[in-house]
Amino acid sequence: MAADTPGQDPAGEDSRIATLEERIAKAEHVEKVRQGAVEQQADDGTRLGNRVLAELIGGLVGGALIGWVLDRLFDTTPWLLLVFLGLGIVAAFRNIIRLTTTKPPTE
Repeated sequence: MAADTPGQDPAGEDSRIATLEERIAKAEHVEKVRQGAVEQQADDGTRLGNRVLAELIGGLVGGALIGWVLDRLFDTTPWLLLVFLGLGIVAAFRNIIRLTTTKPPTE
């Protein structure tokens, strides 16, 4: 009968096991960082870079498309295309400057 019952009853979680698990997790994290295997998250710089690229491409494509359509409509090839392409570039750079200019916090 004594062989059927365990020698010790579980008295709850042992604090030594919890601290050991924490130390193992910390060591695994340090090893991943050392090997460069840590998954990188998109930070504010990456988001800003993507937004700047989108503004630049959008301004160029938008201006060129509007100019091309108006050139076809009014038969003024290539002048309106060039004018609206220039306006698209100006608008894109204006938006980029507005995005990257930091404003002082208001108190």
